[in-house]
Amino acid sequence: MAGGYRYFEAIEKNGALLAVLTAVMISMGGLAEITPLFVQAHAVTAPPGVRPYDPLRLAGKDIYVREGCYLCHTQMIRALRAESERYGAPSIAGESVYDRPHQWGSKRTGPDLARSGGKYSDDWQRLHLIDPRKVEPASNMPGYPWLASEPIDANDIMRRMRALRRLGDPYGDDDIAAAPKALEGKTALDALIAYLQGLGVANEPQDAAGAKPAAGGTGK
Repeated sequence: MAGGYRYFEAIEKNGALLAVLTAVMISMGGLAEITPLFVQAHAVTAPPGVRPYDPLRLAGKDIYVREGCYLCHTQMIRALRAESERYGAPSIAGESVYDRPHQWGSKRTGPDLARSGGKYSDDWQRLHLIDPRKVEPASNMPGYPWLASEPIDANDIMRRMRALRRLGDPYGDDDIAAAPKALEGKTALDALIAYLQGLGVANEPQDAAGAKPAAGGTGK
């Protein structure tokens, strides 16, 4: 046993060797913890009722990301009583299976939006996005009036749908071919409103009987 300590002594006295072996052990430990998480993430499948984004909502999601809405709004309701009473049922991983990247967020300057779809009318959403202080006088959210005149590039959305199909989203050729008609005459503001109005509605799982889970309160 005493002879075995010679190896430890040699390692401790050789700084370069100690650094290399330390890096190896940290890497092995990191892989042991991270690899199962990656495997589990790829194993998540869409539950019943959760579908990939239609062309208009897909355009709206991209605008949501482009304008940095995720910096002030989360889309992740935690399993806490205060959150479920205010925003609805806790979020589950399957609801975000078609989000690339996911929009869980990390900061709530504004309310969580995970189940905000349908809470307000399209007209309210339009006015709120153009001039937030007309509906919420204390709001510090910026307005996005230029979205009302910004057209949507249908060819770009079709390319995005093809790219998402390669990543596993179940878009068929007919779905992609129908995109130009679905986007005809629509603006970026229309797309963003459609995206917001579908949150917690178009992507909410259903139980075996086809019913959506109870959402609880959704007040701001």
